Amino acid sequence: MIRLAYWLIGSLLVTAAIAWLIGLPGTLTIEFLNYRLQPRLGVAAFLAVASVVVVILVWGIVKRIIAAPYYIARRSREKRKDQGFLALSDGFIALQAGDANRARQLAREAQTNLPRNAAAQLLEARADLALGDMHSAREHYRALITNRKTALAALSGLYDQARQQGRPDAALTFAQKAIDISPQAPWAREAVFDDLTRNGRWDEAYRMVADEPAVTREEKMRKRRRMAVVETARAQIAEGREPNAALEHALAALKLQGDFVPAALIAARIYSNRGEARKAMSLLRRVWRATSHPDVATLFANAVPGVSAVDRLKRIQELVDVPPPNKAAALVLARASIDAFDWVGARQALAGYSNANPSQAVCLLMAEIEEGQTGDKGKARDWLNRAVRAPRDPVWTADGITADEWEPLSPVTGKLDAFEWRVPTSAVATRTSPSASLPSLPETTPAAAPAEAEKPQAGPLALPEA
Repeated sequence: MIRLAYWLIGSLLVTAAIAWLIGLPGTLTIEFLNYRLQPRLGVAAFLAVASVVVVILVWGIVKRIIAAPYYIARRSREKRKDQGFLALSDGFIALQAGDANRARQLAREAQTNLPRNAAAQLLEARADLALGDMHSAREHYRALITNRKTALAALSGLYDQARQQGRPDAALTFAQKAIDISPQAPWAREAVFDDLTRNGRWDEAYRMVADEPAVTREEKMRKRRRMAVVETARAQIAEGREPNAALEHALAALKLQGDFVPAALIAARIYSNRGEARKAMSLLRRVWRATSHPDVATLFANAVPGVSAVDRLKRIQELVDVPPPNKAAALVLARASIDAFDWVGARQALAGYSNANPSQAVCLLMAEIEEGQTGDKGKARDWLNRAVRAPRDPVWTADGITADEWEPLSPVTGKLDAFEWRVPTSAVATRTSPSASLPSLPETTPAAAPAEAEKPQAGPLALPEA
C-alpha cells in the first residue's frame, strides 16, 4: 500500500514537471538545410530530453548485444564455480561420514570445476588416505607442499600417513618440518613433544612446554600440569645421582602443582636422607591434607630412619584423625597398628569399612588382625577368601596397566601423565618393582637411599592382582 502511494505521488510529480516544461513561454528557432522550425520553448526542451533518453536506451541495447558472449561466458564460469564449491562441500561431508569413495569422486569433480583450488586437492588426498591408496595420497600431498598456503595441511596429511604405515621416524620428520613453517602448529608440537618424552629428553621437553602459549584458564592449567609432570620426571631420574638437582626439580613441580604426590614423595625422601626430617614431615603433612594418599602417610611414618613400629604408629596418629575420615586413612592407621601389635587399635580403625562390602586391602588387614589377635586361622582364612572377590583398592593405573609406583609415561602408549591413582576397572597386567611387597610400613634408612633412588618406594596398599 505504501509503495502504491509512493508510485502515485511520483507519477503526479513527473506529470506536473512535464506540463510545466511544455507550458514554458517563448519559442525556439532552429534552421537546418533551408528548413526553419520554431517550436515552443517547452516542447523543444521536452524533445531534447526525450532524445537523450532514447539514445541512452538504444546504446544500452547495443552494448548488451555486443557484450552478450562475455556475459554468457561469465555466467558459465559462475555456474561451474558454484558446482565446484557444492561438490567440495559435499565431498568433505562424505569424507566425514566415512564414504571415502564418494568423497574422492566429488573431489575430482571439484578439481574439474575449480582447477586452482587447493582444497579440492587436499580433499582427494584425504580420501585416498582413507581408502588406503597411500601412493596417490603421498603424490597429492607432495604436490601441495609446494604451495605455501597448503604446505602445513600437506605435512599434516603426510604425518598421518606415516603413522598409519608404522613409520614413526618419517612422521617425526614431517612434524619437525611443520614446526619450521608454523612453530605453534598444535599437532606438530604435540608430536615432537611426545618424541622427546618417549626418548627421555626431559630438558628439551620442559623448554618446549615452557614456550607453549597459554591464553585461556584451561590452557594455563594444562600447561602447569605438564610442566609439573616433566619436572617430576627429571627429579625421578636425578634422585639417585644428583639428589640436590632432584630436589630442585621436585620442589619446582610442587610450586606448579601443590598436591602432586609423586613430586612430594621424591622431595620428602631426599629431605629424610639428608637428615632434614622436619622439612620432610611438613611437606608430607600438607600433601596428605590435600590428597589423603597412603604413600604420603607411609613416608611420613618413616621420615626419621630407624625408629620402632610403636614410634611409627605414634607418628601416624599425629597425622591421621581418629576416627579416620576416609578409607585411605583407616588403612594406613590399621597397618601401623598391626606393625606395633596394637590389635585393638587396628580393629577400631577398620570398624567403619569392614562390614559393608570391604575392599581387598581391608580384607587382608582383617585377616592379619584375626590371626594375630585371636589366633583364629579359620576366620583369617575366611577374610583371605573374601579378599579374592573383594573390590580393588586404588593403585597407579594407566591404559589397563597397574603399577606399584607412579611413572611419567604410559608403558602401553607412551602418553605423558597417563598414570592415575584410582581403582582399576580392567587391568590386564601389573608392573611390580623388585622391592614391592604386601602392605607394610617398611623402615627407611639412609643406607637404603641409593638402592631406592632409581624407583620410589612401593606404596603400602599396592596389592597383587586377584
